[in-house]
Parts: sequence; structure tokens; C-alpha cells
Amino acid sequence: MSMKFLSTTAAAALLVSTLPALAQDVSCPIKVGVLHSLSGTMAISETTLKDTMEMLVDIQNDKGGLLGCELEAVVVDPASDWPLFAEKARELLTVQEVDVIFGSWTSVSRKSALPVLEELNGLMFYPVQYEGEESSKNVFYTGAAPNQQAIPATDYFLEELGVEKFALLGTDYVYPRTTNNILEAYLKDKGIAEEDIFVNYTPFGHSDWSKIVADVVALGADGKKVGVISTINGDANIGFYKELAAAGISADDIPVVAFSVGEEELSGLDTSNLVGHLAAWNYFQSADTPANEEWVAAWKARMGEERVTNDPMEAHYIGFNMWVNAATAAGTTDVDAVRTAMYGQEFPNLTGGTAVMLPNHHLSKPVLIGEIQDDGQFDIISATDPVPGDAWTDFLPESAVLTSDWKDLGCGMYNTETSTCVQIKSNY
Repeated sequence: MSMKFLSTTAAAALLVSTLPALAQDVSCPIKVGVLHSLSGTMAISETTLKDTMEMLVDIQNDKGGLLGCELEAVVVDPASDWPLFAEKARELLTVQEVDVIFGSWTSVSRKSALPVLEELNGLMFYPVQYEGEESSKNVFYTGAAPNQQAIPATDYFLEELGVEKFALLGTDYVYPRTTNNILEAYLKDKGIAEEDIFVNYTPFGHSDWSKIVADVVALGADGKKVGVISTINGDANIGFYKELAAAGISADDIPVVAFSVGEEELSGLDTSNLVGHLAAWNYFQSADTPANEEWVAAWKARMGEERVTNDPMEAHYIGFNMWVNAATAAGTTDVDAVRTAMYGQEFPNLTGGTAVMLPNHHLSKPVLIGEIQDDGQFDIISATDPVPGDAWTDFLPESAVLTSDWKDLGCGMYNTETSTCVQIKSNY
């Protein structure tokens, strides 16, 4: 190991918990499962999260490990194959005997792993924005719920940009479909007519966007302002933005706000024609804070100057450090003890302020709107105070009566009208 690496990890270690160890029957090494696609259509997004987890584990080990033990990252590749996430989660928990899992990106991959996590009482930290409508005692959702991304982004279109017609473009799986169901209900509640909402879904890896882009352009034939809300995932984004540029569409003509495009995805694109389009996240690399400056510097020192940071990385950064603190407080990595210690955990986020873990297994975090710059970074043009993540949306009638509280109610689907805990809710 080079002295340069030692010095950078030592500096970065300032970012990681140093609470004293109170170990109780902990087996060494403590194994951290990493469940992210390193091949297939989602590798463009998930490989960076694998790298992030390995870096966080190394930093923690540089500080002396956890509970008197070294940490070991155990990496598997579900290869963007959704059923394989269940198989790999089972492998991590039963064969590798990991203490915790950090992983998955798409909701279909999370939902694939979920029955295994619940069967084996595993614990997973999920770092990506998602559609909500779920609350499992075996998952901590450190990415954005719809009220921390989709709803604020839609409000920005309505209130700041004067968008009158909406194209909801998504990849064909549960996250875009559920998010768009919520947004359709929300837009109608805001007075947008049904005929002014265009919804379209495409497969993972979709590449021919000419007709869809033409349909979006046609939506504004009457002169009304059109905006695109994009839940397109993975490498399909490359073709979508290229087609927009080829059609001569600028952000002034038809603005796009994306929920799955960050710095990592833009690093593979010619962004010269994307300037002015938007993304909604809880973090951008361009955030001007000392903590973020230190984090970005440590990342680039380890991975190279060309590598960028992004929102799901910060979610893993927060989730990992909260898990370290919870395990330290509990004196064990036992899942039930750590879960109890997680409630109310606080950790500074990288954009300023503090993330708080709520009893519904979601974080309280700020919402940021970023505008794409020609260097592939984002100019933060809007930021909110911390918003508590809501597991169940207020804009679908069947969900508006539900709440999640694992701390006091011991229930992820508590019906506030009947005062009962519901066990199963289909999202399909």
C-alpha cells in the first residue's frame, strides 16, 4: 500500500465514526455484503457504489475497524439480472454469513432480495431514490422517497418553469410505474388535465428514442409549455439524451428533470447539448461544504481525478456510518439490536446539515434541484430544508391512510383509520 493512499485514507477517515467499541460476542472479521451489479445494463450506475463501499470499509479499518474487528467487504455481482439478486442475497447471508448488506439499485432488484432478507432476518441498506409504497423491517431506505424527489421536482416545473403539459417517461418496471401513478394523481390534483399528461415506458437498455421524442415534441403543438419527468434508468439514458440533441431540443424548449441521472451517468455523455436540463437528488458533487470537499478529494485520490461522486454514494456514506454507530452503540452486529439502535441515528450529510433516521426506516434529507453544466456537473439552483422521507404517499387513496413506525408500533403498514397493522400490500 502506497504512502499516498495511506495519507488520503487517513484524511478521509475523519469522515467516519470513531465511537468506542463495546463488543459482545462479535465474530471477526465483520463481513459487509455488497450487492451491486458489476455487469449488465445497470453496471453504469452500480459499479461506483461497489467502489464506494470498498472505500468506506477501508477507511473504517484505517480507524481501527469496528467492535475490535476488521471489516471485510464481500462483493457479489447480480449482473443486472433481477432474480439473481435474491440468489446472491441468500449467498451473502447463508454462505458468506455477512453481518449487513449494502446494495441494489432498481426497485425490482430490491423487491427480489426482500423475501430473502425477511426470511433470514438479514439487514440491507438501500441507497437509491425509489417509489415508496414499501416499508420492511429488514431494509433501511437511505435514498429519496417520492416526497423527497419526485413531488418537489414536479412543483419546480409547475411553479418555477410554468410547465403546462407533462411527459412522464420511464423504464418499464415498478419504480417508474408507481412513481408515475403518484405523479399523475398529484398533477390532476394540481389542475393538469389528463390529456395533458403523456406516459410512456420502455425496456431496460432501450436505444431507439426517435418516435418517443417526436411524440413529446408533438405534445406541445398547441404552444403550451411541455416538460419531461424522466424515470429512465441505466444506459438507456444515453440514447434518450442523444436523440433530444439530434432533434435540436434544448432545455429552454422542453426541460427534462431526471431522477436517475447523476454525475456518474453524465460522465459517459457529451453534455454540450444537455446544458440546462435538470436532475433532482439529495446530493450533488458540486455542493460547497468542507465535508463534501474532503469526501470528493478522498474519492479522487483513491479512484482517479476523472471519477465523480453522486447521490447514491452519499446515501451509502450516510447509511454505512449510521450502521457503524448503531453497531457500536449496541455492542454487536446482531440485526435486531442494530435495528433498534438505528432509530434516531444522526449523521452529518455532505451538503450541510444532518441526516436523521426515522422510525419508518427513511431519512430526513434536503431536496436539491441541479442544472446540468457543460462539464458534466450540476449547478444547484434550488434547495429545501430537510424533508422527512414518507414511506406511503398522500396522493394515492389506499396509501394516504397508511403510516410506518417500526420503533413504537412495530409495523410498516399501519392503517390509521382502522388502527390495525396490515401485513401485505402488492405494488404491481
